[in-house]
Formats: sequence, structure tokens, C-alpha cells
Amino acid sequence: MRLDKYLKVSRLVKRRTVANEACDAGRVLLNGKIARASAPVKVGDVIEIAFGNRSVRAEVLSIQETIRKEEAQEMFRYL
Repeated sequence: MRLDKYLKVSRLVKRRTVANEACDAGRVLLNGKIARASAPVKVGDVIEIAFGNRSVRAEVLSIQETIRKEEAQEMFRYL
């Protein structure tokens, strides 16, 4: 799955356009490297997103095309 779509489906980022903009600005790291929005995401990858003066690190636990809002938290684990 593409990185921008994963960020939106997992609810780490509210909208896919916001995920695209964050990737374009270099604020999203995938396994320690700056990632493009089209980068493929696999189970076990570590995603780090810089939000202003704080950052969020999460490990990918599962990949699903669609998921209910209540279950989206199960797609990743905060580090």
C-alpha cells in the first residue's frame, strides 16, 4: 500500500492530501529515510511524522484497504 494511503486509512493523518503534503515537505520518514507519498509500506516498517515541534513514531502492524474508525488504532503501535 502507498504511504499516503496508509497514513489516511490508519488515521495517523486526517486526509490523504495532508499526508501527500507532509511527504513532499520531507516531514515523513519511513525506516529512518525521507519517504515519498508513493513509497510502499510493509508490516514491520517504522513511520515517523514531524508535526510542528513534536514527532510521532509508529510501527506498522497490519495493512488493510478499509477499516472502521474504532479499529484503525490496531493497524499500528506507537513507539
